[in-house]
Amino acid sequence: MNLQLPDGPFKAYLFDCDGTIADSMPLHYIAWKQALGEHGCEFPEDIFYAWGGMPAAEIVATLSAQQGLTLDPEEVAHRKELLYYELLPQLQAVPEVLEQIELNWNRNGSRLPMAVVSGSTRESVTKSLELLGLLDKFSTLVCAGDYTRSKPDPEPFLTAAARLNVAPADCLVFEDTDMGIRAAIAAGMASVKILQPWERK
Repeated sequence: MNLQLPDGPFKAYLFDCDGTIADSMPLHYIAWKQALGEHGCEFPEDIFYAWGGMPAAEIVATLSAQQGLTLDPEEVAHRKELLYYELLPQLQAVPEVLEQIELNWNRNGSRLPMAVVSGSTRESVTKSLELLGLLDKFSTLVCAGDYTRSKPDPEPFLTAAARLNVAPADCLVFEDTDMGIRAAIAAGMASVKILQPWERK
């Protein structure tokens, strides 16, 4: 399934990681269910996908407050990361996004700089990209901890544009969540919506 890109010309590509480059959302959900289940905390699958791009500690804190629990956000988020790393060998790339990364990378003289803009930790993003053999293709990684306001705020994407020294209007964003698309729009950037796993089947 080929992606239809909006008309350019663009000077940089910004990619979300989980669910966009890496078909990792089903693996993340398995890890979340186990980590939260150990504390009797529920995380419905539709909410999980709706909150795509939200930092892990923020997810734990929000669920904990909603369900009247007293979870330690950092501790549960760390446990979830460890469980995700155990599942990492199963990770694959989203084919149509991988195709765009490779096409751009092979342009040689006219290659556009690429960045990853994620709500996940730098360690998680790095491990995923290393496993997929893509880490060296990105000029910069903007991860949880590199900004103060997460998606749908535009700050993560604006941070990436500034690091690449490219105007926001010249960036094309690849995103799988509504939250991420809203962040791209707020940043004044064009975007491409990547289908969720069940939509791609």
